[in-house]
Amino acid sequence: MKNTTWTAKLAHFFIWALLILLSISIIVPFYWMVVTGFKNNAELYNNSFGLPEVWQVKNYVTAWKVGVGRFLGNSLLVTVSSTVLTMAISSACAFGLSRFQFKGREALFILVLAGLLLAPQVAVVPLYRILSAFGIYNTYLAMIIPYVAFRIPFTVFLIRAYLLDFPKDIEEAAIIDGCSTFGIFIKITLPVSKPVLASAALLAVMNFWNEFMMAMIFTSDNNIRTIPLGLSTLKGTLSTDWGSLIAGLVIAAIPVVLLFVVFQKQFVRGMTAGGVKG
Repeated sequence: MKNTTWTAKLAHFFIWALLILLSISIIVPFYWMVVTGFKNNAELYNNSFGLPEVWQVKNYVTAWKVGVGRFLGNSLLVTVSSTVLTMAISSACAFGLSRFQFKGREALFILVLAGLLLAPQVAVVPLYRILSAFGIYNTYLAMIIPYVAFRIPFTVFLIRAYLLDFPKDIEEAAIIDGCSTFGIFIKITLPVSKPVLASAALLAVMNFWNEFMMAMIFTSDNNIRTIPLGLSTLKGTLSTDWGSLIAGLVIAAIPVVLLFVVFQKQFVRGMTAGGVKG
């Protein structure tokens, strides 16, 4: 009994030690980035981790004026549009695959999951030719359409797994009361699926917000580029002003950090409830 207690305490200690180390590995770089955004070049080199003597708020103003504000707006447009389309299509598809019995249902689900096996890098050349043929290369749609297409398989998998574990009694009662299938989907299924929808949406937002490769290949106009690609182009503009460049990185990170803080409870609930089933 004593050995078991000692082993449990030791395991508990190592788990907490690992969590603390992981937290430090995340907090320290973020702290450095935020603080450095308020420094000039001299303080950046001479006192990397210390607080600045004079807080250079103008670094953020400079970063915003040279293009970060425009890139941020582009990212918001592309990310919100892609996320809304992904969630609408994926939730409807997951509802059908989890609730309707029809011939070839499992084959259709496997076909959807097959999209997870296709690496975006492999599809770049065909996608470039398709987007050019349809005349939407170098537009917002050139990013939105591939983003949605590549995100749907995982999102369908996640939502379907959650719905399979959800009891059908409420839906059957709604059918008896005369509710249509679409009404069940909108009024019952979606409201009770808020945790997994929040998880799927948050994962999609992080993926779209940080995507670089497709945005670089499918756009050439600096006015429609998103924040990751836009920040890379600012290296030349702000090559001697590291404080302003890092301030731009802080501005780019703020929306996703705030979003995760707001929806972290729903994210954890959705991942634990639906991520291990199906």
